[in-house]
Amino acid sequence: MEDYMMEEYTMEDYEKKRKVLRRLMDEYTREDVAVAFSGGADSSLLLKLAALCAGEKGRQVFAITAATDLHPAADEKIAERVAVETGARHMVLRIRELEQGDIRHNPVDRCYRCKKYLFQQIKDMAEKAGALVVLEGTNTDDLTQYRPGLRAIEELGIKSPLKEAGFTKAQVRRLAKEHGISVADRPSSPCLATRFPYGAELTVEKLKQAEGGEEYLRTLGLYNVRLRVHGDIARIEADREALGTVAERREEVVRHLKDLGYRYITLDLEGFRSGSMDEGLELGKEKRL
Repeated sequence: MEDYMMEEYTMEDYEKKRKVLRRLMDEYTREDVAVAFSGGADSSLLLKLAALCAGEKGRQVFAITAATDLHPAADEKIAERVAVETGARHMVLRIRELEQGDIRHNPVDRCYRCKKYLFQQIKDMAEKAGALVVLEGTNTDDLTQYRPGLRAIEELGIKSPLKEAGFTKAQVRRLAKEHGISVADRPSSPCLATRFPYGAELTVEKLKQAEGGEEYLRTLGLYNVRLRVHGDIARIEADREALGTVAERREEVVRHLKDLGYRYITLDLEGFRSGSMDEGLELGKEKRL
């Protein structure tokens, strides 16, 4: 799904942002630099630009991928492949987030606690490698959703060039496509904890169960898909145009998800929407942090 073709913006606006981003990347790569690298479109674009700019100066770029229980296992393999494509040095940070800061109980500020812990570890690894600047891939669309983790990133002094340059997700995908990045159209792959209501206890088994359900649903040809878990209920969110596909194959879907251990299988008629577990929260100022 090429959403960079769906968003309306002028080429003048796009080119202006490209120039700002190039200037920022030139500035950040004056010394060795590290990129918090998930293998998604945002961080892959940053890594590609960092590698290009640093290469002109003879500087090194480190791509640091966090391998945790809260992120799909496939992310690490994709990140490794894309890092090779850019020529960056790939480093993997293995951590157990569920053992930190009461994250296991999925508090409303879980994202803040996770990001604070995760990016501190990334920052420490980068410094040991000789990189005092760490970049990450927040774009301006992220500012419209409940993302308390962004506050942790700012507190740690992590740089967000895409946000600074005003890039939307659609513009990120467009520029990534122009640079030939293989994951330019890859759907977002957020933390697996977002599949569970706040206050639900998170375990490795529950996370892997939800991950397995989503991996299966993608084999149906779905683009954006989430398996939201409410106890023994699995609620499927998919792009609205794909709801019919799920309904048509309901017997297969029900059988597969019940085999994973869910008792009730539902299809959310509102379709996919990022951050649906945040609906009903009193967000206040935190929404834009």
